[in-house]
Amino acid sequence: MSLLELTGVTRSVRLPDDRLLEILRGVTLSVDTGEHVAVVGRSGTGKSTLLNILGLLDAPTDGEYLLEGVPIGRLSARERTRRRGRDFGFVFQQFNLLPGRTALENVAAPLMYAQGRQFWRRTTLAAQMLDRVGLGDRLDTMPEKLSGGEQQRVAIARALVRGPRVILADEPTGALDVETGQEVMGLLDEIASMTGAALVTITHDLAVAARAQRHYRLTEGVLVPVDLGGAGHEWVGDVPTLPGARLPVNPGAVAGVPELARPVPAQVEP
Repeated sequence: MSLLELTGVTRSVRLPDDRLLEILRGVTLSVDTGEHVAVVGRSGTGKSTLLNILGLLDAPTDGEYLLEGVPIGRLSARERTRRRGRDFGFVFQQFNLLPGRTALENVAAPLMYAQGRQFWRRTTLAAQMLDRVGLGDRLDTMPEKLSGGEQQRVAIARALVRGPRVILADEPTGALDVETGQEVMGLLDEIASMTGAALVTITHDLAVAARAQRHYRLTEGVLVPVDLGGAGHEWVGDVPTLPGARLPVNPGAVAGVPELARPVPAQVEP
């Protein structure tokens, strides 16, 4: 039994002109405990909507979502909130740290809703998690005094302080430079591996996605598996291609519509 399992999931909204906008179309995805899965795609393809459904922030229009074998439709609103706070940790592109609160206070914030030992030991647990992400000497520092990479580390510590079973990362390196982004992803991978948590990364960056064990592409609301081949790919439209490959020019192409033709290898000079 998978930890998370989507089958034929759709998500649509009714527009003011009464048209139906399909955001997700027949998405099927399973994620096991301890697995790292990446979903790649351009902005506007439904990646964040998919993450919101996985994290119980939104519900499918149709299809089925099983959480440890239990359909989420059977959970009350209160139970969904409880499971979201207990079992899921969220890491976003924008760090969303509380202004005017120290790094320690930011990380301890989710534990205000915990029970028992987690609640009473919230300051100690927050300090331990900050130390784990390499910020043990920055406990009393305000967010504005931290670098971008340090702020993301605080956000990661906050997401993980309750020991979630699933880490959902939405463009976690989007606001960071390449080197810092790789360090942050290495940290996420390391902690997920140590705790046995499932890690789902939503990204447009193939270098970030290539770190995962399984890869998917989401385009126009349709999720399909892809093989990134480890590294060295480029992103062209919504198609991963090998370095040096080029797509044939289509004079009749419409702006904004991705070219899905097979890449044509570049000519090699003799």
